[in-house]
Amino acid sequence: MKKIIKYLTLLYGEDKAPRLYERTQKLIDDYRKKISPRNEGLTERDSILILYADQVRSADKSPLQTLQLFSKQYLKDAVSGLHILPFYPSTSDDGFSVADYRKVDPEFGNWDDIASIRRSGFRLMFDGVINHVSSQSEWFKSFLQNDSKYKNYFIAVNGSPDLSQVVRPRTLPLLTSFQTPSGEKRIWTTFSADQVDLNYKDPEVLFEILDVLLMYIQHGADFIRLDAVAYLWKEAGTACIHLLQTHLVVRFLRAALDQAAPHVRLITETNVPHEDNLSYFGDGTNEAHLIYNFALPPLTLHAFQKGNAQVLSDWAGTLSLPSDKATFFNFLASHDGIGLNPVRGILSSAEIDSLVDRTVVHGGLISSRHNPDGIQSPYEMNINYFDALSNPNGSESLDVQIDRFMTAQAIMLSLAGLPGIYFHSLFGSRGWSEGVKRTGHPRAINREKYQVDALQNELADENSLRAKVFRRYRKLLKARSGAPAFDPHGAQKILNVHPALFAIERISPDGMSRVLCLHNVSAAGLSARMELKAAIDLFTGRPLPASDIVLGPHQFLWMKL
Repeated sequence: MKKIIKYLTLLYGEDKAPRLYERTQKLIDDYRKKISPRNEGLTERDSILILYADQVRSADKSPLQTLQLFSKQYLKDAVSGLHILPFYPSTSDDGFSVADYRKVDPEFGNWDDIASIRRSGFRLMFDGVINHVSSQSEWFKSFLQNDSKYKNYFIAVNGSPDLSQVVRPRTLPLLTSFQTPSGEKRIWTTFSADQVDLNYKDPEVLFEILDVLLMYIQHGADFIRLDAVAYLWKEAGTACIHLLQTHLVVRFLRAALDQAAPHVRLITETNVPHEDNLSYFGDGTNEAHLIYNFALPPLTLHAFQKGNAQVLSDWAGTLSLPSDKATFFNFLASHDGIGLNPVRGILSSAEIDSLVDRTVVHGGLISSRHNPDGIQSPYEMNINYFDALSNPNGSESLDVQIDRFMTAQAIMLSLAGLPGIYFHSLFGSRGWSEGVKRTGHPRAINREKYQVDALQNELADENSLRAKVFRRYRKLLKARSGAPAFDPHGAQKILNVHPALFAIERISPDGMSRVLCLHNVSAAGLSARMELKAAIDLFTGRPLPASDIVLGPHQFLWMKL
């Protein structure tokens, strides 16, 4: 109670806060009766697969029904949860321009299909795309018709306020003109003309969004991903990113969900420099339960490109958790590209340029952003992670490329936190250049969808790339899930054993389980001298030598101590 009224006071003032608190508490109480309580903590057995609602399609079933059957057959023993990317009616951006928060896009299925996936035993992550809505949504259409309910839901910019400092993730115009009965209005559109920013200065917007998120939980969400949350609050004359008010909104949502559904975890998606990203932990108890570990994908690429893990190791050595209530969401690939902002200040400009150049050589594309000084800079690399590591037009054998890819995945899985695995990583996908040609969007390169029977045929061929990667990934996840040292809240120690080795020791919260993970990021074999009293290969159960450890090119070794 005290937290909620405190945040409402700081956001909307002492006069409004008591009335707003009463409304908040009523909403929480109403939903608490509808939400089934669960007591599910995170363990080493948890991992989340990131995928689209129509990731797999069939001729006779809806995409969500097809996904449920596919997941039950192939994913049940591999991952514990599914992050189903926005499955709501949408008008652009592959679902992130939401037209109606409260519906399932009928092209994908319905809420019963979502419930069926939950009943199959998968924990679910839903997207809270709460920074903006579609320009075709009923909310915005009503705003344009001067509907009094929605008159303050969006940000109309009058005059010439100072917007020069606004940080943009896009090169498109910040303001978009729309016609209304009372004349033309310039509306704030951070991401695109079809994605209209919400105005959280109006508390009605905050209540509407809280109601939506609680409804998602009622429908089975165990995780709520707050998309692009860093841009939530706008103030002319500022950068409009990471503002105090934005953090207060996240704290308000956390406090409300802690009351209504304490089993649900908030995860913030903020593709920003690492130190700014960490701020969304708050004090470890009052903001995000998990934050995307955005620096990990480019730093892992950098390590393999250089054949040297020192920068990655030094950075990983700084990672710490503010409390046992918070942890990282570790990932290497997602539906978006590989962000570069998170490593500014960690890698030099020359090192970032080198990553960009290599991506282009490997068939990838580069998306830029508009800086406050008017200059554009690379924002993300659009490429499938398999291709980012290995040139698809190179002469290396497929087995060498798979070794490199799996060692990169093993690095991600070894770190403290909850692993997030993109569908295309689990199944060894390459870049989809045809998708870029069809859509004209660089991000389409790693967003291919599949006919389920064609995918199943590839997985049935044990010599195919997909079957080889999937088989090894399942084995990796099985080994991880059987070792309590990989608990998301367990300790980790980064060891400087050899420049080409990313070496990490994981320790369970109770200190009873210890695993040492060695990953060779170089194309050369190496030998590392280590004084181990006793060690057992986590995959084979065989004893390992107590001193010299030998690893081949791009090989890794996990050992139980």
